[in-house]
Amino acid sequence: MNILIDLAYALATVAISPVAIYRMLRHGRYRAGWDNRFGHIKRKSPDKKCIWIHAVSVGEVNATTTIIREMEKRFADYEIVISTTTDTGFARASKLFSDRLSVFYFPMDFSRTMRRAFENIRPSLCLLIELEVWPNLVRIARQSGIPVVVVNGRISDRSFSRYKLIKSVIRKIFEDITLVLAQTEEYAERFRELGAAPDKVIVSGSLKYDTAQVADKVDGDEELAVKLNLKNQRLCVAGATGNDEEQIILDVYRRLIEQKQFADLRLAIVPRKPERFNEVANFIKQAGFGLIRYSEIKKKATVHTEDTEKEKKIINVILGDTMGDLRKFYSLATVIFVGRSLVPMGGSDMMEAAALGKCTIFGPHAFNFKQAVDALLTGNGAILVKDADQLLEALQKCLTEPEYARSIAQNGQNIIRKNQGATERTVVQITELIAD
Repeated sequence: MNILIDLAYALATVAISPVAIYRMLRHGRYRAGWDNRFGHIKRKSPDKKCIWIHAVSVGEVNATTTIIREMEKRFADYEIVISTTTDTGFARASKLFSDRLSVFYFPMDFSRTMRRAFENIRPSLCLLIELEVWPNLVRIARQSGIPVVVVNGRISDRSFSRYKLIKSVIRKIFEDITLVLAQTEEYAERFRELGAAPDKVIVSGSLKYDTAQVADKVDGDEELAVKLNLKNQRLCVAGATGNDEEQIILDVYRRLIEQKQFADLRLAIVPRKPERFNEVANFIKQAGFGLIRYSEIKKKATVHTEDTEKEKKIINVILGDTMGDLRKFYSLATVIFVGRSLVPMGGSDMMEAAALGKCTIFGPHAFNFKQAVDALLTGNGAILVKDADQLLEALQKCLTEPEYARSIAQNGQNIIRKNQGATERTVVQITELIAD
């Protein structure tokens, strides 16, 4: 079986290498961390016992912040290390944790590579965020007597359908998982059906509710408002957008501002992936709008434009092309559209927007956030739109009926508060496992 898994990995590597090479050359991805990917990893405190957390990308990294904070308090005699798969995940983890934790790229799951990684990391416990269950990792951990825990576990509809096609293979992997802490009972049942021991699957809730900071203000948002000249203007923020979505948003915005009652409305687009910043900048220009790149004015006091008649007639669209500033944009927003949801990309984290007490809109393709979507829609704490026309209608209603928008926003924030607590439940389970 191990040989077959390695062979399958080798064939998959050959198949995807042209795409990976193109992205490496065109977008600068996958260039860093190859020593880590081959299992060469160094810890900051190799004399301590170790807890290894793996979080594939930005969303999963963000979900770890509260449990890492709690584990640092409770397990001071352990070193916590965190791995990620993507460049953006690594950048986010480095920003959040590199001052005190070892941050590295996840090693490839070939038998020899993963064994080398275990020899270097020497973990006492492995925490896999959401569904990063890799066959060789799980096998080597089991052979070494190291518990493997799925934290914030979820299996999307798409993943579940695919896993059922290879259920006989998946079952053996899932049987070796020590504990699954699932977001919902639906996800818990999927883990059980795929082979996880029923008595080792517990519903703990979603960590993302805890990491969604309930607040009315964000540090730095007033400075951002000054730099963007937002005084006496309303702001629509399209956050974490994806491919083919920005053109739809720009068209909807054009249709809005053609109406006199929305003449004061500004638009900020914040793409999810930094390698798309230039592409989206071109979309904005091609749509006939003026462009303000936040990266260019971030260090300036204000945005200065030439005081000419021509300049006054240009509607400027703001491009949020920096990392780590999305919450500041959300904090200033009158209404928020959460991206990667009008197109079938799985959605983005709408809990962050709702936690800030903002009227939150998203599209029909948010399957990666099914639990949050269900909770927010059931509690009338967000708005679901199916297409561009419905997005236009929702924005018009929210902008012309402030009480309606305020009600949606308040409901959303209350739902976030109500669903918090997964961090404590998760850490309690980890504490019991370590104590055993």
